[in-house]
Amino acid sequence: MDAQALIDAVTFDDDGLVLAIAQDADTQQVLMVAYMNEATLRQTLDTGQMTYWSRSRQAVWQKGETSGNIQRVRSVRVDCDGDALLFGVEQVGDAACHTGHRSCFYRRFEEGTLVDAGELIFDPDDVYG
Repeated sequence: MDAQALIDAVTFDDDGLVLAIAQDADTQQVLMVAYMNEATLRQTLDTGQMTYWSRSRQAVWQKGETSGNIQRVRSVRVDCDGDALLFGVEQVGDAACHTGHRSCFYRRFEEGTLVDAGELIFDPDDVYG
């Protein structure tokens, strides 16, 4: 896939990053939000597997390299300003979140408190130690 046309349409921030949203291609559920730099965006497009830039570790992070819960790219959209990407993905494995939940958005704000509204798929201590 020639990624250059997409890369040219992206407005990377001062740190060279762009927001990347992973959404289940079938259910439309937002699974997670992360960041990409040009290299990880190119790798994602070349391999068809979601690859991010970890701001905390300052390192490339291929989704599922530890947990096995990978994300396969089905579609890519760019927002009007070019500063956010929306990926339709096939979530391989039940959990997209490192906490063991299907989605990183498993907490709901309700009546002044956060409520855990998501099923725990796996214990993160079993996967990440």
